[in-house]
Amino acid sequence: MEQLQTEIKQLIIDSLNLEDISIEEIETDAPLFGDGLGLDSIDALELGLAIKKQYSVVIDADDTQTREHFASVANLAKYIFANKG
Repeated sequence: MEQLQTEIKQLIIDSLNLEDISIEEIETDAPLFGDGLGLDSIDALELGLAIKKQYSVVIDADDTQTREHFASVANLAKYIFANKG
């Protein structure tokens, strides 16, 4: 799971062009939105597309659990791990 979390952190950096942030600076359990990494809804869409491309896992924007899946790197890793083919 730790390897997947590291991959997700790199995916966040690459897909959102966060060149001034390193993998080590993204805390696994810190919020990705608001006070945490400070991502917004556009970032969520771009990250969702990157996850679909990288892992063939679709995160439905209309799902009531989507906010929870995107809450942190740890949550994203759990969701991807549970849903990838």
